[in-house]
Amino acid sequence: QVQPVVSGGGSVQAGGSLRLSCAASGSPYSRNWMGWFRQAPGKEREGVAVVTTSGASTYYADSVKGRFTISRDNAKNAVFLQMNSLKPEDTAMYYCAADYRGPGHLGSWVLGQDRWNYWGQGTQVTVSS
Repeated sequence: QVQPVVSGGGSVQAGGSLRLSCAASGSPYSRNWMGWFRQAPGKEREGVAVVTTSGASTYYADSVKGRFTISRDNAKNAVFLQMNSLKPEDTAMYYCAADYRGPGHLGSWVLGQDRWNYWGQGTQVTVSS
């Protein structure tokens, strides 16, 4: 299986923006639900946002709601995470995920990493104050 390719990380000052991309061409799961997760040093990996297959429905962690937007382009087998109003606490390695296994409706369970079985490599996001 081809691992999703993640890009778009970097360093930015607080209040700035970054856009992450995850290209999942060749993946059998790229047409299913997709998610973004992050892991800060010394912390557990946490779910950030999830988008359904059509892109019509999304779910966000409370910590990023109103600041981050997940979207997808099914023609390109890609999912994106637009991050605005970034804060130092957003600093983490960010991963995209696929192959969700769980209830077929959105709820807090979709942010559990144990529900996902296919991971892209991470990209570092660093937000300075």
